[in-house]
Amino acid sequence: MHAIEIQDLTKKFRIYADQGQSLKEKLLSKKRRKYEERIVLDGISLTVEPGEAIGLVGKNGSGKSTLLKLMSRILYPDGGSVKLNGRVSSLIELGAGFHPDMTGRENIFTNASIFGLTHKEIEARLDEIIEFSEMQEFIDNPVRTYSSGMYMRLAFSVAIHVGADILLIDEILAVGDAAFQAKCFERLMEIKAAGTTVVIVSHSMAQLERICDRTVWIDGGKIRMEGPPNEVHPAYLDFMGQRRQLSAPVKAAEQTEKADTPARWTDICLLNEQGERITQLRTGDTVTLQMTYEADPERAEAALIGLALYRADKALCYGTNTQRERMQPLKLKARGTVRCTFSPMNLIAGTYWFDVGLRRMDMFAYDYAAQAVRFTVYNTIDETGVARLAHQWQTDTD
Repeated sequence: MHAIEIQDLTKKFRIYADQGQSLKEKLLSKKRRKYEERIVLDGISLTVEPGEAIGLVGKNGSGKSTLLKLMSRILYPDGGSVKLNGRVSSLIELGAGFHPDMTGRENIFTNASIFGLTHKEIEARLDEIIEFSEMQEFIDNPVRTYSSGMYMRLAFSVAIHVGADILLIDEILAVGDAAFQAKCFERLMEIKAAGTTVVIVSHSMAQLERICDRTVWIDGGKIRMEGPPNEVHPAYLDFMGQRRQLSAPVKAAEQTEKADTPARWTDICLLNEQGERITQLRTGDTVTLQMTYEADPERAEAALIGLALYRADKALCYGTNTQRERMQPLKLKARGTVRCTFSPMNLIAGTYWFDVGLRRMDMFAYDYAAQAVRFTVYNTIDETGVARLAHQWQTDTD
């Protein structure tokens, strides 16, 4: 018997054109409200075996969370069927099933009872739930005083202690501190090993590769690809990299043409060791940032090149230029290429981009390409921070 059976699942939502109307206008209006139907899930079929861990990936709006809500019966399908065999525990929306005016302790009883536990069963597990959440100091405070991270701690702790056969988790594990997130994923590994079926939505490829047997990539309400994480993730990341790749060099050229600049970028890309253009890589790969320019040698003076590496949250990870590194000024030709190789590129999993500047030695900007190259790094280790530092563990038993 399958743990989860989904056949030809369809879900539609109505999108109303007159959302700006007041309630009074809506009540008094004799006109029928105009709307269009948006198909969020379109004929999804999927089976999940007992004890299997499935990761759902896809861009925002692809239907991942809707699928999870249909599995947990928060929503009902417009077509097809969803069948789950066993007790289901879900972490779909932060704070769902919690009353803000009740204490954390009271909400444990309420939330766990929703998952099917009796009062006696909850009492028997209460200490374990509180201990795992690390919320002893705040457990008798109203949850309206909790931060989003505290909500997540308590909700996750309840969900993993109800003895569920199937555990459904949305992206809420992105909330909270890194140490507790790591603790949660260690427990998920234990739960999976004990035979619980896990379905998890996440944008962290590293997390999914640690726990999942299979990844399902949803795009436009349909399953685009499914299979082992190490096969699906590169295809998905490459697809997202291509979609997000910004034509900054072209835009920069258009802008600088108006200023009649004597030098401009014409192409900027990231290359692997084989010289192939890439938009995704693994932590530790050797990559080359290749920058091609064109210039008017009679008008262009010697130049310096600067680059800045940013993370997706706009945090500056690294910045340098050829002048700082005491390199000779670049004598610009009619057309030329400059390469900067990173060996190894030890960024941890995430999305990053390079800004690249071409300037005179007095810092006058010939050209500046913002978000010139956007790329994604992935790995199988769940790390925090920005970069992987070379290190070696030793214990007194070695």
